[in-house]
Amino acid sequence: MNKTLLIFTILITLISSRQSFSMEKGKWTFVKEDDWCYIGSLPTKSDLSETKKRGKNYILVYKIVGSDENIIQVEAGYNYNLDKGINVKIDNNIFKFYSTIDSSDTAWTDNDDKVIYAMKKGLDLILNGESTRGTITNDTYTLKGFTAAIKELNKNC
Repeated sequence: MNKTLLIFTILITLISSRQSFSMEKGKWTFVKEDDWCYIGSLPTKSDLSETKKRGKNYILVYKIVGSDENIIQVEAGYNYNLDKGINVKIDNNIFKFYSTIDSSDTAWTDNDDKVIYAMKKGLDLILNGESTRGTITNDTYTLKGFTAAIKELNKNC
C-alpha cells in the first residue's frame, strides 16, 4: 500500500493542479488520463462555518490503468490531527480512515472494498475529521450516482 500511496500522492498533485475542479457538488465525475482514472465528488454540505478558511475538499475513488484495485481517498482541505480519528459514516456503518505525516491533508482506508460496497448501497457519506487546530468537520457527500460512476471507472480504466 505504501507504493500505492506514493504514486497517488503524485497523482493527486496532478489532479489538484489540473482537473479536480471539473467535479461538482452532488455528482460523481469520471476522469481518465493515460496512466490512471478516477471518479470524484464534492461535498453537498459541510458544518464548517463560512468564516473558517479551508482548502479544497473532495472524495475520490481512483485506480491505475490495468489494475483491479480501487482506492478511496478523501481530501480535507486542512491538515488532519494525526492523533484523532478520521471516520466515514455510510448509513449506519462507520469506517476508519487514516492519514500520514507526509500527506496529512489526505486520508485513506485499508478497507476500500468494504467501503465501496457500502457506498453502492448507501444514500449519503459523512466524513468526520479534526484539523491540527482542533476544528471538527462533518462533510456530507451524496452517493446518488455512485454505482453508475464506479461501474464506468471499472469498465473504462
